[in-house]
Amino acid sequence: MSQEFLARILEQKAREVEQMELEEIQPLRQTYRLADFLKNHQDRLQVIAEVKKASPSLGDINLDVDIVQQAQTYEANGAVMISVLTDEVFFKGHLDYLREISSQVNIPTLNKDFIIDEKQIIRARNAGATVILLIVAALSEERLKELYDYATELGLEVLVETHNLAELEVAHRLGVQIIGVNNRNLTTFEVDLQTSVDLAQHFEEGRYYISESAIFTGQDAERVAPYFNGILVGTALMQAEDVAQRIKELQIDKG
Repeated sequence: MSQEFLARILEQKAREVEQMELEEIQPLRQTYRLADFLKNHQDRLQVIAEVKKASPSLGDINLDVDIVQQAQTYEANGAVMISVLTDEVFFKGHLDYLREISSQVNIPTLNKDFIIDEKQIIRARNAGATVILLIVAALSEERLKELYDYATELGLEVLVETHNLAELEVAHRLGVQIIGVNNRNLTTFEVDLQTSVDLAQHFEEGRYYISESAIFTGQDAERVAPYFNGILVGTALMQAEDVAQRIKELQIDKG
Protein backbone atom coordinates (compact mmCIF):
# COMPACT_ATOMS: atom_id res chain seq x y z
CA MET A 1 0.00 0.00 0.00
CA SER A 2 1.37 3.37 -0.99
CA GLN A 3 2.81 5.66 1.65
CA GLU A 4 0.82 8.44 -0.01
CA PHE A 5 -2.51 6.66 0.31
CA LEU A 6 -3.97 8.98 2.94
CA ALA A 7 -2.82 11.96 0.89
CA ARG A 8 -4.64 10.54 -2.15
CA ILE A 9 -7.83 10.15 -0.15
CA LEU A 10 -7.59 13.70 1.18
CA GLU A 11 -6.99 15.08 -2.31
CA GLN A 12 -10.14 13.30 -3.45
CA LYS A 13 -12.06 14.70 -0.48
CA ALA A 14 -10.90 18.22 -1.28
CA ARG A 15 -12.26 17.82 -4.82
CA GLU A 16 -15.56 16.51 -3.48
CA VAL A 17 -15.90 19.35 -0.98
CA GLU A 18 -15.23 21.91 -3.71
CA GLN A 19 -18.22 20.58 -5.67
CA MET A 20 -20.40 20.06 -2.58
CA GLU A 21 -23.37 22.32 -1.97
CA LEU A 22 -23.80 23.93 1.43
CA GLU A 23 -26.95 22.30 2.81
CA GLU A 24 -29.46 23.97 5.08
CA ILE A 25 -29.19 22.52 8.59
CA GLN A 26 -32.00 20.07 9.39
CA PRO A 27 -33.22 18.91 12.83
CA LEU A 28 -30.89 16.54 14.68
CA ARG A 29 -32.07 12.93 14.88
CA GLN A 30 -32.95 12.03 18.45
CA THR A 31 -31.24 9.13 20.20
CA TYR A 32 -29.10 8.62 23.30
CA ARG A 33 -25.68 10.26 23.68
CA LEU A 34 -22.87 7.80 23.04
CA ALA A 35 -20.69 9.24 25.83
CA ASP A 36 -23.52 8.90 28.34
CA PHE A 37 -24.08 5.28 27.35
CA LEU A 38 -20.37 4.45 27.65
CA LYS A 39 -20.24 6.14 31.05
CA ASN A 40 -23.20 4.16 32.38
CA HIS A 41 -22.32 0.77 30.84
CA GLN A 42 -18.69 0.13 31.75
CA ASP A 43 -19.33 -3.46 32.81
CA ARG A 44 -19.00 -4.67 29.21
CA LEU A 45 -16.84 -3.95 26.18
CA GLN A 46 -19.28 -2.18 23.87
CA VAL A 47 -19.38 -2.94 20.15
CA ILE A 48 -19.64 -0.24 17.50
CA ALA A 49 -20.71 -2.27 14.49
CA GLU A 50 -19.77 -1.08 11.02
CA VAL A 51 -21.53 -1.34 7.68
CA LYS A 52 -18.98 -1.35 4.86
CA LYS A 53 -19.09 -3.07 1.49
CA ALA A 54 -15.41 -2.70 0.57
CA SER A 55 -12.10 -1.24 1.70
CA PRO A 56 -8.81 -0.24 0.04
CA SER A 57 -6.90 -2.93 1.92
CA LEU A 58 -9.28 -5.86 1.31
CA GLY A 59 -11.17 -4.87 -1.81
CA ASP A 60 -14.77 -6.08 -1.95
CA ILE A 61 -16.00 -7.39 1.41
CA ASN A 62 -19.76 -7.85 1.00
CA LEU A 63 -21.26 -6.01 -1.97
CA ASP A 64 -24.63 -7.75 -1.86
CA VAL A 65 -25.44 -7.03 1.78
CA ASP A 66 -28.83 -5.58 2.69
CA ILE A 67 -27.44 -2.63 4.61
CA VAL A 68 -30.59 -1.86 6.59
CA GLN A 69 -31.10 -5.48 7.59
CA GLN A 70 -27.44 -5.71 8.61
CA ALA A 71 -27.75 -2.57 10.75
CA GLN A 72 -30.96 -3.79 12.37
CA THR A 73 -29.26 -7.09 13.21
CA TYR A 74 -26.46 -5.12 14.85
CA GLU A 75 -28.97 -3.11 16.89
CA ALA A 76 -30.99 -6.16 17.90
CA ASN A 77 -27.86 -7.80 19.29
CA GLY A 78 -26.69 -4.94 21.45
CA ALA A 79 -24.42 -2.82 19.28
CA VAL A 80 -23.99 0.59 20.92
CA MET A 81 -23.73 2.43 17.60
CA ILE A 82 -23.73 1.77 13.85
CA SER A 83 -20.74 3.06 11.87
CA VAL A 84 -21.59 3.72 8.23
CA LEU A 85 -18.98 4.17 5.49
CA THR A 86 -20.03 6.98 3.16
CA ASP A 87 -16.89 7.33 1.03
CA GLU A 88 -17.79 6.29 -2.51
CA VAL A 89 -14.42 6.17 -4.28
CA PHE A 90 -12.31 4.08 -1.90
CA PHE A 91 -14.86 2.21 0.26
CA LYS A 92 -17.87 1.87 -2.09
CA GLY A 93 -20.02 3.59 0.49
CA HIS A 94 -22.68 6.26 0.00
CA LEU A 95 -24.35 9.01 1.98
CA ASP A 96 -27.67 7.35 1.15
CA TYR A 97 -26.56 4.32 3.20
CA LEU A 98 -26.24 6.57 6.24
CA ARG A 99 -29.61 8.14 5.51
CA GLU A 100 -31.36 4.78 5.08
CA ILE A 101 -29.82 3.17 8.16
CA SER A 102 -30.35 6.21 10.38
CA SER A 103 -34.04 6.22 9.50
CA GLN A 104 -34.45 2.56 10.46
CA VAL A 105 -32.53 2.25 13.75
CA ASN A 106 -32.95 3.91 17.13
CA ILE A 107 -29.31 3.93 18.24
CA PRO A 108 -26.59 6.47 17.32
CA THR A 109 -25.06 6.35 13.86
CA LEU A 110 -21.50 7.39 13.01
CA ASN A 111 -20.62 8.98 9.69
CA LYS A 112 -17.39 7.14 8.87
CA ASP A 113 -15.61 9.27 6.31
CA PHE A 114 -12.63 11.56 5.88
CA ILE A 115 -14.11 14.85 7.05
CA ILE A 116 -12.16 17.99 6.25
CA ASP A 117 -14.87 20.64 5.95
CA GLU A 118 -17.95 22.01 7.70
CA LYS A 119 -20.11 21.19 4.66
CA GLN A 120 -19.48 17.48 5.26
CA ILE A 121 -20.52 17.85 8.90
CA ILE A 122 -23.85 19.43 7.94
CA ARG A 123 -24.44 16.67 5.37
CA ALA A 124 -23.73 14.02 7.97
CA ARG A 125 -26.18 15.52 10.45
CA ASN A 126 -28.85 15.97 7.78
CA ALA A 127 -28.42 12.31 6.77
CA GLY A 128 -29.16 11.20 10.33
CA ALA A 129 -25.71 10.84 11.87
CA THR A 130 -25.45 11.78 15.52
CA VAL A 131 -21.68 11.17 15.66
CA ILE A 132 -18.96 12.09 13.17
CA LEU A 133 -15.37 10.91 12.78
CA LEU A 134 -12.45 13.34 12.75
CA ILE A 135 -9.00 11.89 12.04
CA VAL A 136 -6.00 13.59 13.66
CA ALA A 137 -3.67 12.40 10.88
CA ALA A 138 -5.86 14.12 8.28
CA LEU A 139 -6.01 17.58 9.87
CA SER A 140 -3.84 20.24 11.43
CA GLU A 141 -4.46 20.68 15.15
CA GLU A 142 -6.03 24.08 14.48
CA ARG A 143 -8.37 22.70 11.81
CA LEU A 144 -9.24 19.71 13.98
CA LYS A 145 -10.31 22.06 16.77
CA GLU A 146 -12.40 24.17 14.39
CA LEU A 147 -14.27 21.15 13.04
CA TYR A 148 -14.63 19.56 16.49
CA ASP A 149 -16.10 22.75 17.92
CA TYR A 150 -18.40 23.21 14.92
CA ALA A 151 -19.77 19.67 15.14
CA THR A 152 -20.28 20.03 18.88
CA GLU A 153 -22.17 23.29 18.37
CA LEU A 154 -24.48 21.41 15.98
CA GLY A 155 -25.26 18.90 18.73
CA LEU A 156 -23.16 16.11 17.25
CA GLU A 157 -20.74 13.94 19.19
CA VAL A 158 -17.27 13.44 17.74
CA LEU A 159 -15.10 10.33 17.68
CA VAL A 160 -11.55 11.63 17.25
CA GLU A 161 -9.25 9.01 15.75
CA THR A 162 -5.59 8.66 16.73
CA HIS A 163 -2.85 6.18 15.85
CA ASN A 164 0.22 7.18 17.87
CA LEU A 165 1.18 9.00 21.05
CA ALA A 166 1.62 12.40 19.40
CA GLU A 167 -1.90 12.19 17.95
CA LEU A 168 -3.31 10.96 21.26
CA GLU A 169 -1.77 13.98 22.98
CA VAL A 170 -3.46 16.26 20.45
CA ALA A 171 -6.83 14.72 21.31
CA HIS A 172 -6.12 15.14 25.02
CA ARG A 173 -5.08 18.78 24.56
CA LEU A 174 -8.32 19.56 22.75
CA GLY A 175 -10.38 18.06 25.56
CA VAL A 176 -11.87 15.34 23.37
CA GLN A 177 -14.34 13.12 25.19
CA ILE A 178 -14.48 10.08 22.86
CA ILE A 179 -11.13 8.99 21.42
CA GLY A 180 -10.48 6.22 18.93
CA VAL A 181 -7.21 4.33 18.55
CA ASN A 182 -6.90 3.01 15.02
CA ASN A 183 -4.78 -0.13 14.90
CA ARG A 184 -4.37 0.49 11.18
CA ASN A 185 -1.63 2.82 9.99
CA LEU A 186 -3.35 5.07 7.44
CA THR A 187 -0.19 5.62 5.43
CA THR A 188 0.81 1.95 5.09
CA PHE A 189 -2.59 0.37 5.92
CA GLU A 190 -0.81 -2.25 8.04
CA VAL A 191 -2.60 -3.33 11.23
CA ASP A 192 -1.28 -4.20 14.68
CA LEU A 193 -3.50 -4.66 17.73
CA GLN A 194 -0.50 -3.89 19.92
CA THR A 195 -1.01 -0.23 18.96
CA SER A 196 -4.06 -0.11 21.23
CA VAL A 197 -2.34 -1.91 24.09
CA ASP A 198 0.67 0.43 23.94
CA LEU A 199 -1.29 3.68 23.73
CA ALA A 200 -3.58 2.59 26.56
CA GLN A 201 -0.72 3.26 28.96
CA HIS A 202 -1.25 6.98 28.27
CA PHE A 203 -5.03 7.14 28.69
CA GLU A 204 -6.60 9.71 31.00
CA GLU A 205 -9.51 9.44 33.42
CA GLY A 206 -12.83 10.92 32.40
CA ARG A 207 -12.52 10.09 28.70
CA TYR A 208 -13.88 7.18 26.66
CA TYR A 209 -11.66 5.12 24.38
CA ILE A 210 -12.54 2.99 21.36
CA SER A 211 -10.17 0.48 19.72
CA GLU A 212 -10.62 0.39 15.93
CA SER A 213 -9.57 -2.14 13.27
CA ALA A 214 -7.79 -5.52 13.54
CA ILE A 215 -10.44 -6.96 15.88
CA PHE A 216 -11.90 -10.17 14.52
CA THR A 217 -12.35 -12.62 17.40
CA GLY A 218 -13.30 -12.72 21.04
CA GLN A 219 -9.63 -13.27 21.79
CA ASP A 220 -8.77 -10.00 20.02
CA ALA A 221 -11.46 -8.22 22.00
CA GLU A 222 -10.13 -9.65 25.26
CA ARG A 223 -6.70 -8.13 24.54
CA VAL A 224 -8.08 -4.60 24.54
CA ALA A 225 -11.02 -5.02 26.94
CA PRO A 226 -9.07 -4.06 30.09
CA TYR A 227 -8.24 -0.64 28.66
CA PHE A 228 -11.09 0.34 26.33
CA ASN A 229 -14.77 1.22 26.65
CA GLY A 230 -15.58 -0.12 23.22
CA ILE A 231 -14.37 -1.52 19.92
CA LEU A 232 -15.24 -0.62 16.35
CA VAL A 233 -15.62 -3.74 14.22
CA GLY A 234 -16.42 -3.87 10.51
CA THR A 235 -14.90 -6.63 8.39
CA ALA A 236 -15.42 -9.41 10.94
CA LEU A 237 -19.13 -8.62 11.13
CA MET A 238 -19.62 -8.04 7.41
CA GLN A 239 -18.07 -11.45 6.67
CA ALA A 240 -19.67 -13.36 9.55
CA GLU A 241 -22.11 -16.14 8.73
CA ASP A 242 -23.77 -15.61 12.11
CA VAL A 243 -23.63 -11.90 12.91
CA ALA A 244 -25.48 -12.22 16.21
CA GLN A 245 -23.07 -14.85 17.50
CA ARG A 246 -20.03 -12.84 16.42
CA ILE A 247 -21.25 -9.73 18.25
CA LYS A 248 -21.81 -11.75 21.41
CA GLU A 249 -18.25 -13.12 21.20
CA LEU A 250 -16.93 -9.55 21.06
CA GLN A 251 -18.99 -8.18 23.96
CA ILE A 252 -16.47 -9.02 26.66
CA ASP A 253 -17.82 -8.94 30.22
CA LYS A 254 -15.70 -6.55 32.29
CA GLY A 255 -17.91 -6.96 35.41
